[in-house]
Amino acid sequence: MLTAHGIIKSFPGVMALKGVSLEVGRGEVVSLIGENGAGKSTLMKILSGIQNPDEGEVEMEGKSLSAASVTEAQTAGLALIHQELNLADNLSVGANIFLGREPCRFGWIDQKKIRQESAKYLSKVGLKVPPETLLSELSLGQQQLVEIAKALSTRAKIIIMDEPSSSLSQGEVEMLFEVIRELRKGGISVIYISHRLAEVQELSDRVVVFRDGENAGELGPEEMSHEAMVRLMVGRDVSQLYQRTAHDLGETALAVNGLRTQANPYEEVNLELRAGEIVGIAGLVGAGRSEVLEAIFGMTPAVAGKVHSELPKSPREAMAMGLAFVPEDRKAKGLILDLNVEQNTSLASLGENAKGPFVNRSHEVALCEEMTEALAIKTPGPWQKARFLSGGNQQKIILAKWLALSPSVLLLDEPTRGVDIGSKEEIYQLMEKFAREGMAILFVSSELEEIMGMADRVLVMREGRLNGALDRSQFSEQAIMDLATKTQS
Repeated sequence: MLTAHGIIKSFPGVMALKGVSLEVGRGEVVSLIGENGAGKSTLMKILSGIQNPDEGEVEMEGKSLSAASVTEAQTAGLALIHQELNLADNLSVGANIFLGREPCRFGWIDQKKIRQESAKYLSKVGLKVPPETLLSELSLGQQQLVEIAKALSTRAKIIIMDEPSSSLSQGEVEMLFEVIRELRKGGISVIYISHRLAEVQELSDRVVVFRDGENAGELGPEEMSHEAMVRLMVGRDVSQLYQRTAHDLGETALAVNGLRTQANPYEEVNLELRAGEIVGIAGLVGAGRSEVLEAIFGMTPAVAGKVHSELPKSPREAMAMGLAFVPEDRKAKGLILDLNVEQNTSLASLGENAKGPFVNRSHEVALCEEMTEALAIKTPGPWQKARFLSGGNQQKIILAKWLALSPSVLLLDEPTRGVDIGSKEEIYQLMEKFAREGMAILFVSSELEEIMGMADRVLVMREGRLNGALDRSQFSEQAIMDLATKTQS
C-alpha cells in the first residue's frame, strides 16, 4: 500500500531524518516507536503532505507522493490524526466530520446529507451519538472516534494515529483498540505511534523502530518484547527504570487541611508530605487528582481549606510559600512555545533577578547554561524556540524554570505524559535526586507502574475524595485499583 524509501529531511541546525524507510501493507497495523526527536512525527508530516522531503521517495499504491500537498495525500488515501485533536468544539459532530469538504446543494451547505453521511461513519466507529450533537458535549475518547470517522469520510486507506491514547481513560482506550481491529478487518491500514509499549505489543502486526532519525530495527509478533523494543529505541538496556534509594525524611514540608476544590466542593482533602518524600496520587480519570494540585498551587481557587496556615489565592502566593507546579499540559500551561530555551528557563525568576524594570540578561544567560548542563537538556542552543524541542526536553525546561527558585515542594501532574522511555528514565532520576536533596514531591500519574516505581506512599482518589493510602510495602496494582473503584465504608 505505502512505501517510503530513503527519506531525508533537515531543519536549521537539525538533521531530522537521515534516509529512513517504511512499508505498510493492506489491512496492517504497523507501530512506529522511538524516543522523542527520533523523527517519527517528521515522517508522518511528510507522508500526509504537510511537509516535503529533501530527498527520497514516497509511493501510495504505485503513485508518487514525494511532493504531495495535504489535499493530494488525502485524495490518495492517507489521513493523519494529530495528538492534539484537530476539531472545532463549537460545531456539531457532523460539521466536524465534513469541515472544509461540506457537500452543497444549489450553492448551500447540504445539512441533510451531512447528517446522513456522518451517521454512516459514526456507526463504523461505534459512536452512538446524533450527528447534530455539539462536539463540546463529548468526552475526549468520543472526540478521538470523531477524528477516526472524519478520516474514514475522506475514503482513507491508511490512517496515521499519533499518540491517540495519551489522554484517554482505560475504557476509552479499549474502545479505540476495538475500532482499530475493525478497521484492520475492513482492509484499512493503521500507522500507530505511541510511547506506551504495552499497547504497541497488543495491537501491532509489526513494529518499526526509529533512533536519531534512522531506522534502528524492525520486530515481528514473536520478537515484540518490551525489552527488545526499549533496546532498539535507546540503544542500551534500560532494565532498572525506577532506581530509588532509601534516605532519611525531614520535617513536614507540605500540610494540606480541609481542601475543597470547585470540582468536588463537598469532599475534603487532607494530606501531608515530609521533606525528601515522594508521594503519588492515583485514581481513575475524573477522580479529581489534577484539581487538587491546581488548588494547592492557587491556579484554580479552592472553595475552602489551608495549605500550611493559609490558602494561596494565586500561583504567585504559592510560589512565595515555596511551591512549584509542573502541569499536565506543558504546551498550554507550562511553556511559552515561541520563546526560546533561555527565556523559558528564566520565566519564574524574572522578578527576583530583574534590574529595575529590565530583564537581567547576565542572570538569564548564566541560569540557562547552568540548567542545561544540570538537567542534560538537549537543544541546538539557548536560542532554540521551545516548540521545536522534544517532549522530554520541554519537560526539563519547565523543571529548570522552577528549580531556579529553589522550591521546597514540587507538584507534578503526569510528569512523563507523551515522553519517550529514555526521557522517562532521566525524569525519574531527577525526581530521585531532588528528593535526596530534601525536596518534597507530590505527583499525579495514570500509569500504575510509574506510581509504584517512584512513590514512597500512594494516595488513591475516587470521586473527589481520598479513598485510602498505601505504604510502599503494600503496593500492588490490585490494591490501588480496589481503592480507586470501590466505595469505602
